[in-house]
Amino acid sequence: MKNIKLFVCILAFFPCLSLHALDFGLLLDQNGGINMPLGGENSEDNEGSFEYSAALVPSLSSFVGENGSLFISASVKVKMEYDRVIVIPELLRTDFTYSFSNGEFKIGRMGYQDPLGFIAVGLFDGVNVSFDAGNGSVGIGAWYTGFLYKERVNILTTYKDGDIHYYALDFSNFKDTYFAPPRVVAAIEYENQGLYERAQLRAALIAQFDLTDVETKINSQYAAAKISIPVKSFVYDIGLAAEMIETKDEIKPAMAGLLGASYMFSKSRLSLSGVYSSGVSDNDSYTAFVPLTIVYQGNVLNAYLSGLSYISLDYLGRLHKTFSIGLNASSFIRTDLGTYTYPYSGNKSDGYFVGTEFFGCLYWNPVSDIKLNFGAGVFLPRLGNVDPKAAALIRAELNLIITLY
Repeated sequence: MKNIKLFVCILAFFPCLSLHALDFGLLLDQNGGINMPLGGENSEDNEGSFEYSAALVPSLSSFVGENGSLFISASVKVKMEYDRVIVIPELLRTDFTYSFSNGEFKIGRMGYQDPLGFIAVGLFDGVNVSFDAGNGSVGIGAWYTGFLYKERVNILTTYKDGDIHYYALDFSNFKDTYFAPPRVVAAIEYENQGLYERAQLRAALIAQFDLTDVETKINSQYAAAKISIPVKSFVYDIGLAAEMIETKDEIKPAMAGLLGASYMFSKSRLSLSGVYSSGVSDNDSYTAFVPLTIVYQGNVLNAYLSGLSYISLDYLGRLHKTFSIGLNASSFIRTDLGTYTYPYSGNKSDGYFVGTEFFGCLYWNPVSDIKLNFGAGVFLPRLGNVDPKAAALIRAELNLIITLY
């Protein structure tokens, strides 16, 4: 109840501002997907799943005075999965931005993404100040997660977080089944779009503090940096992240990184990339990398990036002015033998290669108000050595966005 009261007080601030003409928008976002295990030694125990959701998303935007701007958006989603129908109200991006001579100040519910794109990604409530530092820009932010809908940020760093995340939404127990686990997140960033007049650099120090009242709470700090270097038609990406994980009894390091190269054609792009996340070492000197928010890896496998790495080949091309196509092949590799387990395997294994997935997506944008995406793919454990006899996984998904106003 305290969370709800404070949230309402924050929102009450916005109507007090002097607004110019309001711009109103309304869109309908529909998503459907089917997951189907196929074959495997225990095929009779494997059940597929179907999910469908439709969200109505209104938004308002306006300039405030000469230097301010306000954006408000919300969503009412109807979601069907596992023979259940639930209605999910949600406040989406809602922030006030004030620009000054060499920077800007932002307060509210805003988007944030770390330099590597897999440590902290999503919407966060708080404040952020960014300013020009001569040869780059500096940003300082502080946010809180406890007012967000739990599936908006996917915080799964502890067993308690998992309990909160997987509780079915129950309006009779709204507080315990709607809100995300409470965290305070702080970040200091530096960005330079013209390092040595060639490269792009983005670096950040990020800290998250667990406010849940449990013995198993985890605090963590990250130092992350990514550099992108264009060379003619190529773009090379290198990223590194070091993490310190603090529990009640110990502090252990973890690490992650990425390496990639992209070739740009006139109407298409071909990319080869690799992402590494540490697992638990044999001598217990370091542990599995744990991001603050879970960014699912793979379009079919949807795995956590913890104790798991992958190599990916991607192609994105425009076939027509209204059609584009994306193709992907990704091979997943465990970095220890205990952190990641393939969900459709019942066998313990000393193998490291989980398997390979293939996925394709067709993007159709006939007019600016309609976007239709259709994707389908398969994950094949037989192309690995963890459990080659495990069930394959098939997924098909459809997304339709219609701008109503």
